[in-house]
Order: sequence, then structure tokens, then C-alpha cells
Amino acid sequence: MRVFVTGNAGYIGSVTSQVLLDGGHEVIGFDNLELGHREAIDPRATFHEGDLRDRDAIIKVMRDARPDAVMHFAAYALVGESMANPERYFRNNVVGGINLADAMLAAGVRKIVFSSTCATYGQPERVPITEDSPQRPTNPYGESKLAFERVLEWYGRLRGLRAVFLRYFNACGATERYGEDHEPETHLIPAVLRVALGRSDRVLIYGDDYDTPDGTCVRDYVHIVDLAQAHALALAADVAGAFNLGNGSGYSVKQVVDTARAVTGRPIPADVAPRRPGDPATLVAGAEKARRVLGWKPEYPELKTIVESAWNWHRVHPNGYRQQAGPRHRQGS
Repeated sequence: MRVFVTGNAGYIGSVTSQVLLDGGHEVIGFDNLELGHREAIDPRATFHEGDLRDRDAIIKVMRDARPDAVMHFAAYALVGESMANPERYFRNNVVGGINLADAMLAAGVRKIVFSSTCATYGQPERVPITEDSPQRPTNPYGESKLAFERVLEWYGRLRGLRAVFLRYFNACGATERYGEDHEPETHLIPAVLRVALGRSDRVLIYGDDYDTPDGTCVRDYVHIVDLAQAHALALAADVAGAFNLGNGSGYSVKQVVDTARAVTGRPIPADVAPRRPGDPATLVAGAEKARRVLGWKPEYPELKTIVESAWNWHRVHPNGYRQQAGPRHRQGS
């Protein structure tokens, strides 16, 4: 299939593009390179530099590319930043998403796999979280993702789009070629590995008095390759609607730090800091629907495997993508 991938220079988009290309698909990438990295673009992909907020530009590129389907990763995704600047999030994640949906209609494209988030659920009433759990976002980031889910639902009812929403939890790990490089880095595993590399002095553990086995927050960590495989399965399946992606069991912050110490062989100092407002004690996905309907089965559920893959990438790229020359790729017209 010809797959149009927005945000293909970002973390999840780059790995999913690699998986698609390895599977024999053709990838047409679209990214404004504001947060993504040109070096993360697979050289086998055709690449168009552009912004989803530019409606005319995305319509033209989509019409010219004439893909069979769309995978949509491009978004702002920092919870704290969304609380400080909600306008930025709604303009990019919602308005940009509507422009993308309109471009699909203009080009006659009917299938989209949307990278959504567990943040649409907000504070969970029960764990594990299933697809029918109430969606009550507690920040503009989660609200913006939920808003675009609802846009796509209406476009499905009234315009014939078929949309799959993949709501996933903590993406982590790396392939040999592509890994996680954010600035600022807010995700736990790369933040811990920055300490191991000497790029930070210590890691902060926000609260150690939660109602969990060791007092620190528990989260569901999913290897990036497993997430990419779920996107490929959703692309191939004749399905629509929401699917949670997670391993169904969580690891605590302390377990992540201890595992990173064991994998890296480095001490990784850690200090306990006050709780962050709004952090639930436990967030774990109920992903039985994805297993049953899509046939998805995570290949790398073990925390040690996840951390090892991330560590292998970060050791080669201690400063992220900024230290390497970018790959050559086909430039779209």
C-alpha cells in the first residue's frame, strides 16, 4: 500500500515508517521538522516538508501523492505545555487534524490510522483501562486528541472515512536506527538513561507514597516496535474504532530506575521529589480488543528488553540525532 505518514520524522512515526517499509509498503512522509529530526526520516521514504496548519499545502500534497491510507502521528504532546498554552494544542492537534481529514476527502482517501493516547481517559475509574472507560481528559493535550477522535467519528458517519484510533500508553525503546530524542525530555526511560550517560546529574522520582507495591507510580510501557506493528495490523484490517495498546501489566518508577542501573552498569542517582498534581497511582491498559480483533501480540513486553534497546541506541547517539549526518531520502515535489 501507499501510506501517507504525518509526523514521520518523529519518534513513533519514524519507527512505524521503518516497519512499513520493511513490510513492503511505500511511505510518503509529511513533517514540518519543528520537533522531528530530518535524520530520523527513513531514506526509502518520499518526504514532503510541510505543516498541517497550512490547509492548501496539505490538500495539494495529498492530491499529488494519492495514497491508499493515512497514518497520523503529527501532534504536540506535552501535558504541561498544553496547560500553559492550550491554544497552541487545539490549533495544531485539532485544526491541523481537520485540514488533514479534508485533504483525505479531496484526494478520495478513506482509511486513517490515528495515533491517539490514553490521556483521553483522564483519571481512570478502574484499572486496567478498557476502550469503553469514560473519556474525561484532565488537560488540553488529552482533550485535543479526543476532539479529533470525535471529528473523525463524524467524518465517518457523514463522509465515509474509516478511522482507527490507537490509544496507547508509554511508548519506549528503540530500533537500531531510530530512537527517542526530545527536547525537553519528559519521558522516564530516556530521562533515566541521560543520567547514565552523564548528561544529567540525577533522576527525580515524583512521589514514593502511592498505593502501589513500592510506593512509586506504575505505568504500562510498550516497546516502540510493538506499537508500530499494531499500526501495520490496523492498516491491513477492515476495522474502525478505538483500540488500546499496552502490555496489560505495569512497572513502577523505581523498577525502571533499578532496571536501568542493571542494564547500564551505572549508579544513576535518584532523588524523591513531591508528587506532581494529577498523577494517578496506576495506569495500565486493557488491550484484549487489540489482541482479539487485530491479532496483535507484543513481542517485547519485558522491561529489561525495552531498556536494553533504548540504551543501545542512546549509547550510539548520546546527543540524539544532532551528532550524525542525515540520511538521503527521496524528496517529494
